[in-house]
Amino acid sequence: MGAMEFDWRSEAEKLVEWSIVPRGIRKMYAEVFKKVPRHEFVPERMRVYAYEDRPLPIGFDQTISQPSLVAFMTQAVDAKAGDMVLDVGTGSGYQAAILAELGCHVYSVEFIPELAFRARDVFEKLGYEVFQVVGDANAPFKDESFDAIIVACSLMYYPRNLFKALKVGGKAVYPIGGRYFQDLVLAEKREDKVYTRRLLSCAFVPMKGGYAWKDEE
Repeated sequence: MGAMEFDWRSEAEKLVEWSIVPRGIRKMYAEVFKKVPRHEFVPERMRVYAYEDRPLPIGFDQTISQPSLVAFMTQAVDAKAGDMVLDVGTGSGYQAAILAELGCHVYSVEFIPELAFRARDVFEKLGYEVFQVVGDANAPFKDESFDAIIVACSLMYYPRNLFKALKVGGKAVYPIGGRYFQDLVLAEKREDKVYTRRLLSCAFVPMKGGYAWKDEE
């Protein structure tokens, strides 16, 4: 890795200055991206691109999301220190690490064992405490367990089981819509119902398991 290991912080600062702050991300969230070494979460051959604001392949037809989108989703749910946050689709582990760096208690679910184990190794290397589960996000969670839920894979339909796990007053952000393109939706759970609104257009890899598209296993 050489120079990247030595100079990654300056690359992260450029990423924040050029790609994250201009997107309207507040300082408390933007600063976190200077502290998490994104190159640790991507394959060796992709590390030269780690501090560009774009998604990168991580194997198994999965990607690590672009940093500005990770920042946008983190800010959208108002994640803060002490919150219980459900991270659906561990993938590379980058989103979970950002949340852990914020001081959140992170519960992360990944369907693909190899990705989950790889992310676990990076968490251990960097000292992040993330509670990991290998399995299906469609499985029932304990009711009203989480202050926030972030879903990093596209859904076929409204995730009712996930919303049961959201505390009243909590927020969830998730992509839903077509097979290749979706709407990123923000949901807020109140006493009477869950209120939703569209944030932007996006393109996420499809979820595996119970929420999967029919051609996905």
